[in-house]
Amino acid sequence: MSDKDKFFPYKNRELSWLDFNFRVLEEAFKEETPLAERLNFLGISASNLDEFFMVRVAGVINEAIASKKKVDCSGLSPKQLLVKTTLKIKEFLNKQYECFEEKIKKPLKKEGIVIINSIKKLSTWQKKEVDSYFEKTIYPLLTPLAIDKSRPFPQILNKTLNIAVRIEKNEKSNFAVVQVPSALPRFLEIQNKIQDLEVKKTYIFLEDVIIENIEKLFTPYKIKAAFPFRITRNSDLNIDEARENLIVAVQKSIKKRKRGNPVRLEMFKNSDAKTKKFLVNILNVPKTDIYDIPGPIDLTFLSQLSKVECLDHYRFKKMEPVDPPKDFLDCEDIFKHIRKKDRLIHCPYESFNPVLKLIQAASKDENVLAIKQTLYRVSDDSLIIEALIKAAESGKQVTVLVELKARFDEENNILWAKKLEQAGCHVIYGLPGLKTHCKLLLIVRKEEDKIARYVHMSTGNYNDETAKVYTDIGFFTCKESFGEDASALFNLLTGYSRPEKYKKIVVAPIGIRSFLKEMIQKEIENKYKNLPSGIVIKINALVDVETIKLLYQASKAGVEINLIVRGICCLIPGVKDISENIRVFSIVGRFLEHSRIYKFENGGDPLIYLGSADLMPRNLDRRVEVMFPVEDASLKKRLFKILDTLLSDTTNKREQLNDTTYKISPSKEKINSQEIFIESVSNNAEE
Repeated sequence: MSDKDKFFPYKNRELSWLDFNFRVLEEAFKEETPLAERLNFLGISASNLDEFFMVRVAGVINEAIASKKKVDCSGLSPKQLLVKTTLKIKEFLNKQYECFEEKIKKPLKKEGIVIINSIKKLSTWQKKEVDSYFEKTIYPLLTPLAIDKSRPFPQILNKTLNIAVRIEKNEKSNFAVVQVPSALPRFLEIQNKIQDLEVKKTYIFLEDVIIENIEKLFTPYKIKAAFPFRITRNSDLNIDEARENLIVAVQKSIKKRKRGNPVRLEMFKNSDAKTKKFLVNILNVPKTDIYDIPGPIDLTFLSQLSKVECLDHYRFKKMEPVDPPKDFLDCEDIFKHIRKKDRLIHCPYESFNPVLKLIQAASKDENVLAIKQTLYRVSDDSLIIEALIKAAESGKQVTVLVELKARFDEENNILWAKKLEQAGCHVIYGLPGLKTHCKLLLIVRKEEDKIARYVHMSTGNYNDETAKVYTDIGFFTCKESFGEDASALFNLLTGYSRPEKYKKIVVAPIGIRSFLKEMIQKEIENKYKNLPSGIVIKINALVDVETIKLLYQASKAGVEINLIVRGICCLIPGVKDISENIRVFSIVGRFLEHSRIYKFENGGDPLIYLGSADLMPRNLDRRVEVMFPVEDASLKKRLFKILDTLLSDTTNKREQLNDTTYKISPSKEKINSQEIFIESVSNNAEE
C-alpha cells in the first residue's frame, strides 16, 4: 500500500458482507418479527452464507494458497483476511444456532409446534408411522456407498446433505456414506393419533429418521457411529469466452461447479472422532475449513418450514400490491397512457402488472413492429417469456439479450434462451467479457405517419416473482430522446455500432464512472460557491475505491452525503477530517431493498437518476449498466419523498458508526418506511 493510501479508511468487503448477514440474522432475533418470518430470516442468513462460501471465501482461499502477499485497501493480505473471516463466520454460526434454539424452537414449542431430533421422543403409534414412511418412501431412495480398496470415496456434490457411517465387523472399522435424498422434504410432519392440547404439530428431520434406521442398510455389520455432514465447494464460474461458444462454455462450467474444490466441511458437533478424522483426511480439508455444527446442518430448510400452513397466523400482515398502480389508474390503452406522460411503479408496494401488460399488449398489437429486451433473471414460469414467444410467432421482430452468466441462474437462462430461439426470437448473449446487467425494454410501434418508441427501464429484473418481495422502481416513457438512446444501446449490444454520446441515459462500462465523478465534483464546486449541495445515494453495495475517494473529497469540502447501502459498504463514515459529513445507513426489513437511486442537489435544482448499477468495480467496469434521469416534476417529487421516507426510518434503518459497527438509533417514534409505503400506495397518496 502506498503512503498516499496509508490513511485511507476502507473496510474489507468480505468482512463488511458478514456484517450485513449479521443484520439479516438480527431480524430473526427481533421479538416484534412474527415467528414464521423469524424462521425465514434465519433460513435466508444460511442461504446467504452458502453463497458467500461458494464465491467469496473460495476466492480468498485461492489467493491465500497462491501465497499472494499483496494487501487490499483495508491493509489485509489474503492469509490475514482468511483468519479474520473464519473467526467472524464461527461467531456468526454460534449466533445462528442460539437463534434457532432460543428464538425458533422455544417459541414454536409454546405454540404447540415441536421440532425433535430423535424417533425415541415419539409415541409408540408415531414411531410406527415413521417406520412405515421409512420403509415405503425413504428406504427405496437410499444408496449406501461403502468405502474400501475396491470402492473409492464417492464424489460428494456441492451442498448435498450426507451421513457418514462407521461400521464394525471383527473389531475392524469400515466407513460408508449415505446421501440424504434431496427429492424428499427435509422435515417430516408427524400426526398425533389423539389431539394433544399442548402439541399441535411435531416435526422431525429426514436425516434423523435415516440415522435411526441406518442398521437396515448395513446388516449384519454393527453400526458404531452415524452423523450428518455437508461439503460446500468453490462454485464461481471460470468461463473462457474467447476459445469456445458461450453456451458450451457456461454448460461446462456449471458441471465443474458441482465438483469444485471443497471450501467448507460441516460436521455435527461431538460426533464420532474416528469418523471425523477419516472424513477430514480423505477430503483433504484444512482445519480452518472445518466447522463443527451444534444443531441441524444446513438451516436453509427453515425458509421452507416457515411456509407450512400451521404458521399462517405468525406472518407479516398480508400485503397485496396495489393494482393498478397510481400512475396507471384509468389506463385503457397502455400505449396512449405512456405517450401522455412518463410513468413510475414502485414494487412490491405497487403491482408489476403494467410491465407485463405492456409486453403482452405489444405481442398482440398489429402496429408493433419490433420488441427488444434484456433479460438477466426471470421467474421459472415467466409471463414475459411467454409474451415474447407469442410476439415472435405472430411475425414480429423480437430481439432478446439473455445473460447466460447471471450467477446461479445460468441453467435457467440457457433453457429460456433455447425456447426463445425455437419460437423465432433473435437471441444474443451480450458482449464478450461483459455481463449485461441493465434492465431495458424497447417497443417500436407504427403510429399514423411516424414510428414511436416505448421504453421501460428499471432498477430490478424482469421477474414477476421477485417483484413481490424486492423493492424496485420501474420507469416508462415514450420520449423520443430515451427511444433514440435505447435503440443506440441495443445496436451496440447486437452489432458493432457505438454511439458517440447518449442524449439521456448513462451507460457502463464507458460512461457511469466518469459521470459520477463529474456529478460529485460539481457538488464540491457548488459547496465552494455557497450554492445548495448534497448527495443522497441508495444502492446495494459500495466497494469501488475511486468512488469512495471522491465521496471523501466531497465530505472534506463540506458536502452533506447520505448513503443508504443495504449490503457491503467499504466506505467508513464519521472519520475526523475525512468523512465527517457522510452518514451511512442500511435498511433490512420485510422486503429486500434493491432499488438504486442517485440524487444530486445540483445548486438548488436537484437531479435524480435511477439505475441498475451498484458502486462496485464489476458494475462500473465489467458490466453493461444503465443509469437514467427522471425529469417529470411530479415523478421527481415522488422519488424525493421515497428517499426522505427511507432516511426517516427508525425501525429497519441501522446507522454505520466510524468503528464500522451498525446500530439502530433509539427513537420514541417508531417509523417503518416499508409500512409507510404499503399504507401510502394503498391510499394512492405517495405524493
